[in-house]
Amino acid sequence: MKRREIIKLLSAAPIAGGIIGSSIPFQSAIASTTTSTAKRNLFKELGLRTFINANCVCTDLTASLMPQEVLDAITSAASEFVMLDDVQDKVGEKIAGFCHAEAATVTAGCWSAMVLGTAGVLTGMDRKRVNQLPFLEGTGMKSEVILQKEHADGYHRALTNTGVSLIFVETSEEAEAAINDKTAMMWFLNKGTSRGQIKHEEWIVLAKKHNIPTMIDIASDAYPVENLWKFNDMGFDLVALSGGKAMRGPQSAGILMGKKELIAAARLSAPPRAGICRGHKVNKEEILGMYVTIERYINLDHEKEWKIWEDRVAVIINSIKNINGVSTEVFVPPYNSRSPTLNIYWDNKVKLTGDQLRVKLRNGNPSIEVKGRLRDGRTNGIEVTVFMMKSGQAEEVAKRIKEELQIFG
Repeated sequence: MKRREIIKLLSAAPIAGGIIGSSIPFQSAIASTTTSTAKRNLFKELGLRTFINANCVCTDLTASLMPQEVLDAITSAASEFVMLDDVQDKVGEKIAGFCHAEAATVTAGCWSAMVLGTAGVLTGMDRKRVNQLPFLEGTGMKSEVILQKEHADGYHRALTNTGVSLIFVETSEEAEAAINDKTAMMWFLNKGTSRGQIKHEEWIVLAKKHNIPTMIDIASDAYPVENLWKFNDMGFDLVALSGGKAMRGPQSAGILMGKKELIAAARLSAPPRAGICRGHKVNKEEILGMYVTIERYINLDHEKEWKIWEDRVAVIINSIKNINGVSTEVFVPPYNSRSPTLNIYWDNKVKLTGDQLRVKLRNGNPSIEVKGRLRDGRTNGIEVTVFMMKSGQAEEVAKRIKEELQIFG
C-alpha cells in the first residue's frame, strides 16, 4: 500500500469503528435520524393558537394563506444563489407585462411600495439626492404631496417617510389651488374613492395638466383581477399594492409598478443599495414567490372561485335560517377585498352582542375569527367573510355559530 492510502484508511477507521462498535444497530441509527427530521408542528411546539379566518386578510391575522405553487417557488428559490438586481429585473419585467405597466419591482409590502415610489419621484436618477433623503430642506427637491382629506386613513403616513409634507384638499378647486412649485406628487387611495369628492379620472386630468406624477394605493384591491392593470391603463404614473392579501402571496411582499423612469429611480433607494429603504429588504424567495403569485392569480378561474365563495356563504345561512330572531344579508364590499360577505344579526330575543359572540367563537374549538359588529355600527351582529377559508371550514363555522346562537336565543 502506498503511504497516502494507509493514512486515508487510518483516518477513516475511528469513524467506522464507532459505528460498528456501537450498541445501536446500524438500521436503528438511520431510523433515529429519520425520526429527528420529521416535520415539526411549530404552532403546537410554541403553544400558538391557530384559527379559521372568517374575518379579513388583515396584517394582525397574518393575512392570507399561500397556495402550494407559491410555497414551492419560495422553497426552490432558497436552494441557489442569485444576484438580487438580476432577479428583480427579470421578475419586474414579467409583472410589468402582466399588468400593462412600463416597469415593476417587488417591494416589502404596499407601505414600502409607497415609500419607494415617493422617493423615486423626489430624487429621479440623481444619486446625490438619494443620499439626502429624508432631509429635503436646501436640496432643491420638491417637498409636498397633495391628497384628499378623506383619503387620510393612516396609510398615507408612509409618504412622509421620505420627508415630504402632506397637503390635504377636499374639492378639485382646492387641489388646483394647492399646486405650486413645491408639489412633488398627487396621491390617491383607492378604497377611499367613495368618501372623496374627486374621482380617479378627474384626479389624473388635474395632475397631468400641471405635469405632476400620480400614485394610487390599491393595497387590498387586487380583486377583480382587472384591477391589476386597470389603473395603469387609466393613466396613474405609479401603482402600489399588497402581495399577501387577495392574491395570496408572501405577506411581507408587495408591488410597485408604473412608469419606467420612476421605477428605476425608486430602486436607487432600495436594497442592495443603501438608500432610505435599505431596511425594506425583499429576499429572492419573496420576489420569486410574488412572480408565481401574480402569474397564478391572473390565470385563475375567477368565476369558479366566486361560486365556491357563494356556496360557503349559503352553507352558513342554511344552518341558522330557522333560529328565531336571527336574520342574514349578503353584500359585496365595493373596495378592500371584494368578495361575498355575510352579515348575521338578531333581535332582542338573542341575549348576546356581536362582540360577545366573536369572543365565544375565538375561544371555542375550532377557534374562529369574525368581526364582532356590522359595518354600519350595529352591535347586535357579526360579519363573516369566507374567501380565506379552507375546504370544509365553512361547515365548521356554520356549526359553531348555530350552537352559540341557539344557546342564547
